Amino acid sequence: MKKIALIASRHWKALLGLNAVVIFGTLGAMLTTPKVWTAQAQLILPSSNGGNLDANLGTLGSYRNSDPSFSPQVNPLKIQEAILTSDAILEKAWAADPERDAANKPRNYGQFFEVTSLEQTSVMLLSVTGSSPDIAKQRAEAILNAYRQRLSELRQANNNTRDGFSQKQLEQAQRRLTEAQTALAQFKQSTGLVNNEEQTKGLVGTINTLEAAQAQVQAESQAARDRANTLATRLNLSPTDAVQALGLDQNEDYKELRSKLTEVESTLGKLRSTFTDRSPQVQRAIVERDTLRNQLQQYVGQAAGRISANTDFTTGAEGRNTLIEQLVLAETNANGQQRQAEQLQQQIDQRQKILNQLPANQAKLNALQRQADVAEGVYKGLVAQTQQSNIDAFNAYPNIQELNAPFVDAKPSSPKKSLMAINALLASVIGSIALILLLEARNPLLTPKDLQALKFSLVARIPKLKRLAIEPNSSFEGEIEFQRVASAISLQPLKGIRLLIASAITGEGKTTVALQLAHALTELGFRVLLVDGDFRKAQLSHQLGYLSDRSVGDQVISLQPNLDFVPTMPQTGKIVDLVKRGRFERYLAVAESQKDYDYVLVDSAPVSSTSETALMAAIVPYVLFVVRPGISARNVVNNSLEQLTQHHAKLLGLVINGVEVQGHAYSYHSNHDDPRPYRLSN
Repeated sequence: MKKIALIASRHWKALLGLNAVVIFGTLGAMLTTPKVWTAQAQLILPSSNGGNLDANLGTLGSYRNSDPSFSPQVNPLKIQEAILTSDAILEKAWAADPERDAANKPRNYGQFFEVTSLEQTSVMLLSVTGSSPDIAKQRAEAILNAYRQRLSELRQANNNTRDGFSQKQLEQAQRRLTEAQTALAQFKQSTGLVNNEEQTKGLVGTINTLEAAQAQVQAESQAARDRANTLATRLNLSPTDAVQALGLDQNEDYKELRSKLTEVESTLGKLRSTFTDRSPQVQRAIVERDTLRNQLQQYVGQAAGRISANTDFTTGAEGRNTLIEQLVLAETNANGQQRQAEQLQQQIDQRQKILNQLPANQAKLNALQRQADVAEGVYKGLVAQTQQSNIDAFNAYPNIQELNAPFVDAKPSSPKKSLMAINALLASVIGSIALILLLEARNPLLTPKDLQALKFSLVARIPKLKRLAIEPNSSFEGEIEFQRVASAISLQPLKGIRLLIASAITGEGKTTVALQLAHALTELGFRVLLVDGDFRKAQLSHQLGYLSDRSVGDQVISLQPNLDFVPTMPQTGKIVDLVKRGRFERYLAVAESQKDYDYVLVDSAPVSSTSETALMAAIVPYVLFVVRPGISARNVVNNSLEQLTQHHAKLLGLVINGVEVQGHAYSYHSNHDDPRPYRLSN
């Protein structure tokens, strides 16, 4: 803290100026900042009702749309904030503002509005400022009205866009659905496919039934054929000859009856492939067949009877006619049943062909069915999306409800003097720190590390002095330390020399060191001449109460035994001429000639603030340099020592003034004739 205080004290003028600017600036801001009132309103985003849609899309699954949910990526409140502060709304509110001149364009008008979302809620806080409570409230109401209108416009535009796009999509989807359904129906009609598994079972069963019926008919046909062959063998007549023998080959009625019987036999075979013998259709066909057989048998019997009456046969003639009749009937039955078997084989072949084609047809049917299902699902999905468009538009741009209507506090919200004062305090502290750091970076204080790098024949540390020893034989604080310095100087073979007491800047204790060192040397028995060489301020003369009325002369004042003092007066004009033209050297020679002095101590002006001190090095060659931690600046000390070295000064020692000293007060090096170059570390 002491170091900070010392650093601040070095730059007190700059700090005072900075803080004055901050204080006056803050006061000016408090007085000139216009008063502002704030209207606040709370808005709430309502939950969506009836926003769920669940549509079955067939093979495509289902279409579901739920209420909007909050997520880090899409937050409905952020969307509403963007809408509420958009240029379209600000322009409407700006057009109706009674103080529209306060903002030259709508974008600048947004400075009066602030929208904040409350975390973990669906509530927005709207803050509106104005130059009066009425203006603030009017602005809040105007922007809320513009906000509601804008939401309605956005919903309508959203619906119009969706409807225009959806209508075209619906027409295309409906056309594709109709085409798919038509192709499916036509294929079903052409192939007769309904159910692959059931139809396959039915076809297999029908083929089995037809094959069984065919086998039975073929067996019956073969039996009739065998009987006819047997009868033909007995009669030694072929069936054709038998028919001719009966005269039936020319009988048209017989031919027609026989042809009709063949057709009935064929029809009966078809019916038996589909129905059982107990079914009415089969029963009617059997009755019709038996009737035709009876009629045919009667024709044959009549023909055989005529032969028996007109022909003179033997006693066995009647039996032969019966056999001929049976042969004709057997041949007729065999032909009818053979025709029936052929009809059954055609039916079997047709159904077998259908059965063979069924997998390919079924695959095509499935493909057409899938196309129809997809087209139907797409169409239903578009219908559902069209129905959802109104819901989506409301979800995106809902009617925001006012949780709290605009309210204006009677007290103005700005300027906040307490906040301005806190900001001024922070600015003062931060600015002061920054200024000190800047100034210290340009010219930092001398640090203990810098002192360790100094190379002097003698280094002494002097404590802080609360009281100076001006009167003769008076004791003073730090007397022992100065006596040690005087003793160290006395050990040098430098009696009769001139010693310049110098420092870089004022306030480092140079004058005090010169006076107290003179006292210490007299205490050791040396004759000392103390000279005030500060021609600008004459600080030593002022402290001792002797201000000479001559600029440079031979006035010598005895302060105490063995201690004389040559005062001076503050000079004006070109003080450098006193040293450069030899007047100061002659002045010293005159003063030294009055007595035989062991040491001549010259208290000089600060090296950095004058030019004559460095010139004195040619007259007073030995220099005792004084620094003071917390006061001395590194760069200034470096520059001062460089000036003295350039003027061939012999740096005898370094006095570190104003420190607490424990242990050794100085360190002594015997190499005094040729001091080594020195430099403070950066």
